[in-house]
Amino acid sequence: MEQYITFFTNHPVLSIIWVVLAIMLVHSWYKSRFSSIRPINPQQLTLLINREDAQVLDMRGKKEFTAGRIAGAEMMNVDKAKQNDFGGLEKYKTKPIILVCNTGMTANNIAERMHQQGYEKLYVLSGGMSSWQSAGLPTTTGK
Repeated sequence: MEQYITFFTNHPVLSIIWVVLAIMLVHSWYKSRFSSIRPINPQQLTLLINREDAQVLDMRGKKEFTAGRIAGAEMMNVDKAKQNDFGGLEKYKTKPIILVCNTGMTANNIAERMHQQGYEKLYVLSGGMSSWQSAGLPTTTGK
């Protein structure tokens, strides 16, 4: 214990950085643990669709969407979503919604906005469409 005290007194900057990192780690864990938005993997996505009739919303560009998407996915306009315009999605308000983008980053931000607008069951595909394709799961093409 004396070694810790000696270290903290001899290296105050490193000690502060260590404490801040520890607080950030705990905060990140707490936020992910109690968040209403759940990250899921491709297998969990499939189970949600099959068991709970979840709706997949794909927020990639039109070109990427038509080139390959998860079967049953609807295209979501990211620009409208960033303005909290979720018109046409009211029918899914109590239904599980899975948001998909290229890597999962955009989907998290939109999921936060949707949660603020009252959407209850939100999921984000971890790794986005890249993880779906890496898992070798099928995609649908066309409009």
